[in-house]
Amino acid sequence: MTDTAKKPITKRFQLLAIIGYVGLLILMPLWLFVLSARDDYSAAFTFCLYILPLLLPLKGIIQDKPYTYAWANFIVMIYFIHSLTLLWISPEELVYAILELLFASAMFIGCTYYARHRGQELGLKVGKLKDDLAEEKAAQEYHSQNKDQ
Repeated sequence: MTDTAKKPITKRFQLLAIIGYVGLLILMPLWLFVLSARDDYSAAFTFCLYILPLLLPLKGIIQDKPYTYAWANFIVMIYFIHSLTLLWISPEELVYAILELLFASAMFIGCTYYARHRGQELGLKVGKLKDDLAEEKAAQEYHSQNKDQ
């Protein structure tokens, strides 16, 4: 943990994110390889499509990096969409799809708010586009004035 202590709300969102993440990390291989093994795709393809993306943020989550929690939301959307699709087309896998949806939702909410709160605690800010563009314009004007002189 870094110098800045975590507030209780930040810890709760981190816990929610980790519960969702670990839940997906356990559910997906069990579901796809043990509980409801499919013959449609090879095991390697299934691993690369459904398991490998979950492993990408593992290091950053272990190291407690808010930035990793933020971009992990892009990955969790795969599982969110997958679960919603299966809820619609595959009633025989209803329980697994609901579990996947719950874990994906928990991870998404937890990651979103953990990254936000932890970033604020650490003093990390993402500037507003309007302010960034104004600074860039001022810098360009400054450089063009200095070239003329």
